[in-house]
Amino acid sequence: MFKKGLFVLVMLMFAVPAFAGQGKNSIQIKGSDTMVNLGQAWAEKYMEKNPGDFIAVTGGGSGTGLSSLISASCDIAMSSRNIKDKEIGLANKKGVSPNEIKVALDGLAVVVNPANPVDKLTLDQLAGIFTGRISNWKDVGGKDEKIVVLSREVNSGTHVYFKEHVLRKNDPNNKEEFAPEALMLSSSQAIADEVAGNSSAIGYYGMGYISAKQKPVAIAKNETSEYVEPVIENVINNKYPISRPLFLYTNGSPEGLIQKFVDFVLSEEGQKIVLATDFVPVKK
Repeated sequence: MFKKGLFVLVMLMFAVPAFAGQGKNSIQIKGSDTMVNLGQAWAEKYMEKNPGDFIAVTGGGSGTGLSSLISASCDIAMSSRNIKDKEIGLANKKGVSPNEIKVALDGLAVVVNPANPVDKLTLDQLAGIFTGRISNWKDVGGKDEKIVVLSREVNSGTHVYFKEHVLRKNDPNNKEEFAPEALMLSSSQAIADEVAGNSSAIGYYGMGYISAKQKPVAIAKNETSEYVEPVIENVINNKYPISRPLFLYTNGSPEGLIQKFVDFVLSEEGQKIVLATDFVPVKK
């Protein structure tokens, strides 16, 4: 009888969701694919300094991370967008109080294949391409080729940000959507790989994913504005027109191990990791 009771107790211990980070030495972090490499870099360095603690970081998109926080299946959500009012409402119904912490800045890079001669676009041209109104590269100074439009899937904070700030130009009454033929890909890496192998493709992702296999396009607010490249200094000085904050969300004010990790993220060492992974630090 004792052994049976002990077995049940052990099973219950494993059944309790990893949440609130209090009285345990592990944290589950989920969310933004844009932030997943950054989160893993933070976790790796943190665990080097604190070998008794364990930080698990997985992606899946900002929406997935916030849903996991709301359902108590993670301790920290990574998000490349602000939490929505409806998500806050759902969280509050479940007794969760989302707490927003800005941890970095990011520039969204628009990328093409290096063989594509197009190297600059205006925001209007971008909106035309991604909504499907512009469908041939020759209409923006390129070859006579059909444009292959790549986007992140709808659960992605990167997708939401690009739609609201580029397609809809920050106008709440604008209902523009991505072109029906746009390919919705599950991760920033998937977009990077497709652009690298397709000379007609165009996509977007956090500038931390830029490599020699893709060519970032300089972006101008309009035809009379300066074309600006997605590099760190242009995000810092607010010249690059497609940039955004990155967040961690906790349930209420962080405590215990979660607070310890957040403190590390916002420390000088944590913010150096932000810079090393091609994002932009925030001031403490």
